Amino acid sequence: MSAATPLPFLHFALPDIGEEEIAEVVDTLRSGWVTTGPKARRFETDFAQFLGDSGLHCLAVNSATAGLHLALEALGIGPGDEVITTTHTFTATAEVVRYMGADVRLVDVDPVTLNIDVAAVEQAITPRTRAIIPVHYAGLAVDMPALLALARRRGLKVVEDAAHALPTTVQGQLVGTLDSDATVFSFYANKTMTTGEGGMLVTRNADIASRAKVMRLHGISRDAFDRFSAKVPSWYYEIVAPGFKYNLTDIAAALGLHQLRRAHAFAKIRVGLAQAYREALADLPLILPADAPAGESHAWHLYVVRLAPQATCSRDSVIEHLYQEGIGCSVHYVPLHLQPYWRDRYALKPTMFPHSQAAYEAMISLPLYTRMTLDDVHRVAKALRQALAR
Repeated sequence: MSAATPLPFLHFALPDIGEEEIAEVVDTLRSGWVTTGPKARRFETDFAQFLGDSGLHCLAVNSATAGLHLALEALGIGPGDEVITTTHTFTATAEVVRYMGADVRLVDVDPVTLNIDVAAVEQAITPRTRAIIPVHYAGLAVDMPALLALARRRGLKVVEDAAHALPTTVQGQLVGTLDSDATVFSFYANKTMTTGEGGMLVTRNADIASRAKVMRLHGISRDAFDRFSAKVPSWYYEIVAPGFKYNLTDIAAALGLHQLRRAHAFAKIRVGLAQAYREALADLPLILPADAPAGESHAWHLYVVRLAPQATCSRDSVIEHLYQEGIGCSVHYVPLHLQPYWRDRYALKPTMFPHSQAAYEAMISLPLYTRMTLDDVHRVAKALRQALAR
């Protein structure tokens, strides 16, 4: 008898691209306008409508990193300033602070949600502190009412890193519509919706929006789309600042137009997969990720489990077994306090961040994306059960 055919490799994440997205990209290519133009502008308008708040300004950018940088620049963050953020994030959250010549103050996370600890933020504030960057980890909202109240009390700016958080709610409001100074979303390939590379800067503040719009494209005083699409001579422009090259192309925006229309359907699938994981893993020696409070939405960008203290194997051995079984997985994140640049610049030690450190040593990010099936979830659960029994 021949051996059983091995199952195909189960990727950690894959984008969900449909025929509508493909047709829109083809239309863009045929239109002759492939860089920032009418579809990028339409994507910005559609995004504001998706958030459901007419008071918002939405600026499409080529990455969430670019959006965070633009937000801090527009707020005037600079040398001598400090910005507080979590150690348990991707480096982009913090590196944009250094772009501005300011310093980063890293703080620990809540041990249950793995979101930034608001009490730790308050303890970290110094006379140099100008802003806070909370990260909605894995798609679960930070305690924004407490954080915003603290920021108002201490006169600090708030820029939300919402790379994981579309659509996530806080007290019934979508992230992006809260009272922070700016919110930045990511549309990277593994996010809850994608433009390949891309992001969106959202703000209520017209001054922030105006400055970011200028700085998004070389500090040019006029929108390039307006200049090149005009029917009369419109060649003159002025450079009013040393800007950046952060614009989103129409090719990428074409993807975003249709991904955004599917965002709520995507979210429903992710919620179902997360619930299936919760049921399938409930009896294993694992700490399962915190769900959103009753009545709120968790975007479930990631499904991160942690080995419980009674587990008799190591995190790394479990990951090795999953890969042997043809299952992709990851770790989110190697905390910034362990990364050489941040560790050495600020003399950071694991003991300064006990909750993040403990979580990192035990965590595994399992596959979670909309092209997965319930059979895939059960396959992952079976492999985890095997690994934890070894």
